[in-house]
Amino acid sequence: MTRRHHGYALLAAVVSLIMAVSVAIYAGAAADGGTAQGALAGPRHPHNSAAPASTGTWVGTWSTSPSAAEPGTEAAGLHDRSVRNVVHTSAGGTGARITLSNLYGRLPLTVTRATIALAAADDSPAAVPRSMRQLTFSGLPTVVIAPGAQVMSDAVRLAIPHDSDVLVTTYAPAEPGPVTVHARVRQISYAAQGDHTKDVTGVPYTEQVEAWRYLTALDVLSNEADGTLVAFGDSLTEGHSSTVGANRRWPDVLSDLLREAAHAGKDVPRYGVVNQGIGGNRVLTGGLGRPADNPSGLDRFPRDVLGRTNVRVVVIDLGVNDILRSPSVSDPGLILDGLRTLVRQAHARGIRVVGATLMPFGGHRGYSADREAVRQEINAEIRSGRLFDAVVDFDRALRDPYDPRRFRPDYDSGDHLHPNDRGYERMAREFDLTALKGSAPARL
Repeated sequence: MTRRHHGYALLAAVVSLIMAVSVAIYAGAAADGGTAQGALAGPRHPHNSAAPASTGTWVGTWSTSPSAAEPGTEAAGLHDRSVRNVVHTSAGGTGARITLSNLYGRLPLTVTRATIALAAADDSPAAVPRSMRQLTFSGLPTVVIAPGAQVMSDAVRLAIPHDSDVLVTTYAPAEPGPVTVHARVRQISYAAQGDHTKDVTGVPYTEQVEAWRYLTALDVLSNEADGTLVAFGDSLTEGHSSTVGANRRWPDVLSDLLREAAHAGKDVPRYGVVNQGIGGNRVLTGGLGRPADNPSGLDRFPRDVLGRTNVRVVVIDLGVNDILRSPSVSDPGLILDGLRTLVRQAHARGIRVVGATLMPFGGHRGYSADREAVRQEINAEIRSGRLFDAVVDFDRALRDPYDPRRFRPDYDSGDHLHPNDRGYERMAREFDLTALKGSAPARL
């Protein structure tokens, strides 16, 4: 071998060693179960021709909170099944990446293929053919997700419009179960037997389910949004009783209002809006199991707010279920102390906090005069301005002026606890959009 060729070989070996070390470090961060989310918030550039150019800002365009193990999947999981989640975007971008969760799995979850595509139509598993992209994880098509962990994919180049449906499909040939899920999501997703991750027709996807499985986040590399707004709450944020497939939850409407105001030239922030509501969620108490089903707001705040991408502001709408579902919580000070803890955690990350007043539930089976008194005391403290950086008064917006303990009849879904579509729209319109600007104020 000549001295020149020996030099080339040595250089190639050094480059290969550097690349191997980089991939190992990168893979460790991606499989960290979410603790390295902040470090992964910037653009990622895997060795993938579909990787986006490094322009724009990574923001959350959609996300959800893993809330339970799916019933019936404890033993067999979803064996040899393609899962096609349908999600709706709040911000557009030129690149995309996803997060998958195995929070409730007891064994490692092996996903051998994952794809992303634009939906061809509303309420359909069919994809726009030329939009189909295969996703990779640290450059590989297969990823193993440890029990209790989550992983983020590599970025792919894909033009994703705002206010559009996106299909994220995963295939696990031997899912050991249980399946990590967020159920009752007011959106139909799909499943098919066998590996149909690249199918664009939608024909094999005969199973329908109102749930999101495994998928917990979709980020986009965006030039139309500067950050992420997180809606953090219970079923009132999740969108209980809103029309399935219509995207009429209050965070959906708020996203539309922000975009419309920006297009009209108003001085409002440009955010992707993500929904971290869980039905029945409480500030102080989670469900049973390890990890707990429906974890408390205090337990899940680091993951569902601080762990999301490029968060600028969080809207907190929690407390009603603490009043209704926890008879021992008769002291409103306990709930308020829990909310203060969330505010301190957000401020430590420079995140602005908007707090929502608790809406009325007169006429609901859980109503009592004592519980109403607790709600009123909490709302008085929220309105005082001592708790949050800004306040959105959902109570004032939806209560019946002739009986403030109840919803206005035209906003009531019928159960006297959850709004209908019109009520959710009214909630979104109660926001002062300019109050969503900026970061947390300095605490001296």
